[in-house]
Amino acid sequence: MLIGLEQLGRLRRLTAELASKRVGLLAHPASVDRGLRHVSEILPEHAIHPRVIFGPEHGYGGEAQDMIGVSDARSPDGVPVISLYGDSLEALSPQPEQLAELDVLLIDLADVGSRYYTFIWTALLAVIAAAKASVDTVLLDRPNPLGGLFSQTEGALQQDGFLSFVGLRKTPVRHGLTVGEIVMLFAQEAGVAERLRVVPLRGWERARLATGWDRPFVLTSPNMPTFETALVYPGGCLIEGTNLSEGRGTTRPFEIVGAPFIDGRRLARELAATGLPGFVARPSSFRPTFQKHQGKECGGVQIHVTNAATFRPYATYLALVALSKRQAPQDFRFRTERYEFVDDIPAFDLLTGSSVCREKIQAEAEISDLLHEASLVDQGWKNRMEEAQSLVQERAVRE
Repeated sequence: MLIGLEQLGRLRRLTAELASKRVGLLAHPASVDRGLRHVSEILPEHAIHPRVIFGPEHGYGGEAQDMIGVSDARSPDGVPVISLYGDSLEALSPQPEQLAELDVLLIDLADVGSRYYTFIWTALLAVIAAAKASVDTVLLDRPNPLGGLFSQTEGALQQDGFLSFVGLRKTPVRHGLTVGEIVMLFAQEAGVAERLRVVPLRGWERARLATGWDRPFVLTSPNMPTFETALVYPGGCLIEGTNLSEGRGTTRPFEIVGAPFIDGRRLARELAATGLPGFVARPSSFRPTFQKHQGKECGGVQIHVTNAATFRPYATYLALVALSKRQAPQDFRFRTERYEFVDDIPAFDLLTGSSVCREKIQAEAEISDLLHEASLVDQGWKNRMEEAQSLVQERAVRE
């Protein structure tokens, strides 16, 4: 398999074009090739020298924790680094004055295949802003670590009124698209696809997860250290919408979940009784070193995936949340604080895409009813996946 970055050497017309123009770069620490060389090291080999660098959430260097605004800075080579994750919605997009001296924006971002992971939305906003400023965009595509088949998707599309930076367009939670495909799909919807070209993947088998790639998994953010983290994340991120700890401040974020008021042995038994496949919930106790319940002993579980092909992270963690609420109704609560720049909609609703799941959990609906209602992916998404793949082929950079 060759990712977009690894094809620059053979795309001579593209590299010559980029070398002759004023280029900006949107990247992060995982923007590396199979030899773990960063895009910033590879571009100068083709006489491409970005004049400005943009960084997504967590920063170009990847140091910041979740939902922490990042300031502008300079790269080790002295290039201005502009943060696209500040303290306001406006800061999520490049501003016209930041694009004024550019001809082309080059994007190389690794994604983890979940709607709530914000890098795909940063890329989309950058493409739209660049097009408005008459700047072209070239996106170096990367595969989806959770696979690219419709059968691997999960989680209903958002209802009207529930779009946010954890889902700017109606998209399943586990969406099955590459970075290039999802950005191209919604760039077409926004009317700016003619300004976007994609260097597509070569040799990626859509059924293959990241464990089948010929390269190491590089952490894409501070709490996404391994492929196992990415595999549970379509469900694990739901915990952010509750007062349960999602394991931040432990060495296994999103795999470890709990709170001081949770009996891990009971939670593990009840999760096993749901009959959901592909995992074992192991009772666990832990003490987070930061964020929720910092320094307090928590009971809970660690989700061990035993069969990645059958595991359904979204359904599994919905059940986990519902069972936790039943176990400790006086202590459990859904998050009401500001979440990803939204004040008036509960975080759990933004993550699930409607109020349906939260209301069913609060009403202690049957687990089977909750999962059936919430986990369905609209069959129309299969058509959209095919449309995205066709659009990338139409706008692909050729040798």
